[in-house]
Amino acid sequence: MVYLKSIIQGRLEFGTLKSYEKVTKMFLQRTETYYKTDVIFKFEDIFNEEELSLEIPRFVGQVTEKAFRVTTGLLGYCAQFAVAGSIRAWLINEGEVVQYELMEPQSDKGAVQSFVRGRKLVKEKGKEKEAIEALSSAIEKYDRHAQAYERRAKVNYLMKNYHDALRDYNKCISIDPSIPTSYYGKAKIHIIREEWKEAIQALEEAIKKSIALQTLYWKSRRLKADCHIQLKEWQKAAFDLKLFTNRNFEPDNPNRFWLRKCLYQYGNVLLETEDYAEAIKAYDKALNLPGVDDGIEESEILTNRGLARQKAGKNGYVKDIKDAASMGNKKAKNLLKAIQE
Repeated sequence: MVYLKSIIQGRLEFGTLKSYEKVTKMFLQRTETYYKTDVIFKFEDIFNEEELSLEIPRFVGQVTEKAFRVTTGLLGYCAQFAVAGSIRAWLINEGEVVQYELMEPQSDKGAVQSFVRGRKLVKEKGKEKEAIEALSSAIEKYDRHAQAYERRAKVNYLMKNYHDALRDYNKCISIDPSIPTSYYGKAKIHIIREEWKEAIQALEEAIKKSIALQTLYWKSRRLKADCHIQLKEWQKAAFDLKLFTNRNFEPDNPNRFWLRKCLYQYGNVLLETEDYAEAIKAYDKALNLPGVDDGIEESEILTNRGLARQKAGKNGYVKDIKDAASMGNKKAKNLLKAIQE
C-alpha cells in the first residue's frame, strides 16, 4: 500500500443549527455505513457545534490515495450544506502536487450566490463598485463570511481604500485565521505605510498558512526579505533570500520574474554581512539571468560585484567598476575615480 503526503486545511460555516444538524447526520451516516476506516478525520475532531462549523486548522500526514479521495469527496459534500468557507487539500508525491481539491459551497443560498458573483467581478477591471456591492450583499446575508471580507478587502486595496481594506482583512482573519491571502493583503498595506515590523508579522502568518508549493508562499518570502532589508536585519533577510533564490521556479510561475532582483538583493545582504565570496556568487547568478523590468540596472549589479571582489581580494573588480561606469552608473564613476587617484 502506497502512502503519500497530504495537507488539508480550511473551515466551513453552516450558519444555522438546522444545516449543522443535517450535515453532521449525513457525515456520521456515511462514515459508519460506507467509508468506515477510509475517512482521515473523526467526527469529533473537526465538527464544532458551538460555532456551527467544520474546522481543519491544518492536517499534515501520510495517507493512501483512496483515503484522500474518499475524505475530500465527503468534505466536498459537506461544503454543499455550508453558507460560507472553503477547504483546500493537496496530495503530494516527492515534492510534486499529484492532486489538489478545493471544496466550497456551490448551493443556491443567497449568501453563496452573492459571493460567487462578487468573486467573479473582482477579476474584471472597471467592475470594482459592482464587486463591492455583491460582496457586501453576501456579508449582509451572512456576517461571518470570511471569504467575502477577504475579497472585498482586495477590491478596496486596488481602489487604494487602505483603511477599509485593512478593516476587512482583519475581520476575515478574526473569523477564519487559515486564509493566507488575508495576511498577505494586510502585509502589503503595512508596507505601503512603511510599517515594516507589522508587515513582517503578517507575512510570517501568510507563510505559515500556505505551503511551499503555492505561489503565495514565495511571494510572502520575497516581501518579508524586503521588510528585513528596510530594518537592516541582514541575517533574517539573507535567510528568506537564500530560500527564494535556491527555489527552482517553473517558467510560468510569477515568482520567477523576481529571481534576478532577489539574487541582487541577496548579494547586497551578503556584502553587509561581509560574506564576500557568497555575495560574488549571487551577483554572478543575477548577471547570468536575462534582463527584465524589475527596477535593477545591470550596472548596479556590476558595481556591487566589483565591490565584493575588491573586498574579497579577488581580481576583476576594476573591470566590473569600469564596465558599470561606462553604462553611466554614478556610484561606479565615483569608485573608479577613487581607484585611479
